Amino acid sequence: MAMSQVDGIDNLVASRIVLKTSIENSRALASAFDSTGQRLEGMKQRLPSLEAAVRHVPRQKCTFVAIREHIDRAIGPAAAVLKVYDIIQELQKSLLSHPCSDLSTYLLMVKQLEESLKFLADNSRLAIQWLEAILEFLEDNAVHDDLYILNVNKSLSILQELQATDKHARLGGGILCAALDKLEIEFKQILVENRICVVLDSFSSSIRNQASIAPSPLPVAVIQKLQAIVERLDADNRLEKCISTYVEVRCLNTMRSFQALDLDYLNQSFNEFDDVQDVECYVDQWCKHLQLAVKQVFETEYKLCSDVFEKNGPEVWMDCFAKIVTQSGILSFLRFGKKITGCKNDPVKLMKLLDIFSTLDNLRVDFNRLFGGSACIEIQTMTRDLLKGVVNGACEIFWELPIQVELQRRSSPPLDGSVPRLVSFVTDYCNHLLGDDYRPLLTQILTIQQSWKQEKYQEELVTNQIYYIIKQIGLNLDAWSKAHYDLTLSYLFMMNNHCHFCSLKGTNLGGLMGDSWLKAHEQYRDYYMTLYLRESWGKIFASLSQERGFAGDLVKKRLKSFNEEFDHMYQKQSNWVVPCEDLRLKMCKLVVQAYVPVYRSYLQDYGFQAETDASPSRHVKYTTQGLEAMLSSLFQPKLSKSGSTKHNRLIGKIKDIVTDNFRLTLMAV
Repeated sequence: MAMSQVDGIDNLVASRIVLKTSIENSRALASAFDSTGQRLEGMKQRLPSLEAAVRHVPRQKCTFVAIREHIDRAIGPAAAVLKVYDIIQELQKSLLSHPCSDLSTYLLMVKQLEESLKFLADNSRLAIQWLEAILEFLEDNAVHDDLYILNVNKSLSILQELQATDKHARLGGGILCAALDKLEIEFKQILVENRICVVLDSFSSSIRNQASIAPSPLPVAVIQKLQAIVERLDADNRLEKCISTYVEVRCLNTMRSFQALDLDYLNQSFNEFDDVQDVECYVDQWCKHLQLAVKQVFETEYKLCSDVFEKNGPEVWMDCFAKIVTQSGILSFLRFGKKITGCKNDPVKLMKLLDIFSTLDNLRVDFNRLFGGSACIEIQTMTRDLLKGVVNGACEIFWELPIQVELQRRSSPPLDGSVPRLVSFVTDYCNHLLGDDYRPLLTQILTIQQSWKQEKYQEELVTNQIYYIIKQIGLNLDAWSKAHYDLTLSYLFMMNNHCHFCSLKGTNLGGLMGDSWLKAHEQYRDYYMTLYLRESWGKIFASLSQERGFAGDLVKKRLKSFNEEFDHMYQKQSNWVVPCEDLRLKMCKLVVQAYVPVYRSYLQDYGFQAETDASPSRHVKYTTQGLEAMLSSLFQPKLSKSGSTKHNRLIGKIKDIVTDNFRLTLMAV
């Protein structure tokens, strides 16, 4: 306890004794005058000569009688001040302890301290008013009792100092300020001790359908403690400091939860010249991570803010929640999505934009509920900008797809007669666009953009665009087939591509194009296969079936010519490919069945004439079995670098099958 406080108490006690003695003397004097009133009257009549001498006696009596009422009124508040001050002193000793020992009792004592300080201030003010009245009366009536006036002044000084106790208690170093500081420390300590991170190291595929309302992450007893401290601090105008502490601790907790996700990619810089293919894996992560962040982390913070600051009103806890989500990363998620919309346009970007739209659409209800308040205006604005960029960007790419397919018409077809990568890509791409995952999203995006233009969405927009894309592919194939100078290779090329379209039966694209379209491609496949067989192997083996019965020299000459033509044809076609295994086996079987018997028959009929030569192997170069093995080994696909011959149809691997020059060249982004 400070020395000034000790002196103040001693002075107050001394003043109380003086006041009490004065009152008792005044009462005794007044009683004496009342009992001897008649005698005084007689004395006045008998002793008129003494009137002047005793004139000061009744005046002194009147003075004390006049201030009697003021003294009575002052003594009550003064006594109450002393009593309350004693209570404050006792509370001060108790409040020096740490609140965690018994928080409810500590909060009660803080409340009692505030009430006592207010009572002390009010009663000090009242006692001061009466003492000032006494002092003014004494001065007006020329009372020259210096000791009495000195005591009154000292009492006034003491009461004035006590009146300032409430103000001093709230200042830095004051007892109430110290107690409230302890509560703030306790508030933060409770938050830190109950800081439990949300487990985000796994992602469930059913997260889209999970309940959005998360349970409170803290026990009820803990929340009640936090609420009680908030209520007490709010009563002392310390709510802002309380919210600041809460935001600080919960932000750290949120960011610790996010550490398991490795969100460094959100801050990766890229511009409009970058390909989405380079960061598409990050887009997939973004879609998962944003759902986790909203449905698990931010949902938890929303519920906890509501619980802790419930009594302070929605405006308070919504503002607190907005600060937490803003400082812990929601804006970084939205900025990353906006960066994707600004990347260079290409077909893969359309898929990624649809993925982003799907995530935003799935979280739409959550966004409206969590971030719908006035405190989240920045989040709302960035979300609208992101959605606008996604919708416009996806529509722009979708409408430009046929044009970009047409632009590839000037490119060269594969030298091995296989299906061009562009054809495989476009058909796979259209299949995905027509699938259950993407078609509803594409339809929704087109509907939104049409509504922005105040136009009505037409159901056939998607299907008509797909028809147009496939039409452009067909025109490309016609042009590419003519680019093959080898007629047989052109036939093989067309056969392979018609076969590719036949394989679309049972797919989304095949269902859209219809059975008649598929059957037409089957017919064209068989037609070009027949042309190929006739114009290649048919011409070579036909020479062995002509003009039977000729001399040995002619046989040798014909066999030599056959060997040369066969070697040339085989060497050339050994680099050609038939990607469809069933078609490849069928073709090899047809070649073997149609032409190997011709070769066998020719050798049986005329081979002996070639054997008369000293070196018969010069003319009969291949055995029947060897020829059959060679023909059966044709058209094998070349192994890729990974050793796999299968075409990967996963849209996530599209970038591995798209030619480098197949990029959208749109000027607008």
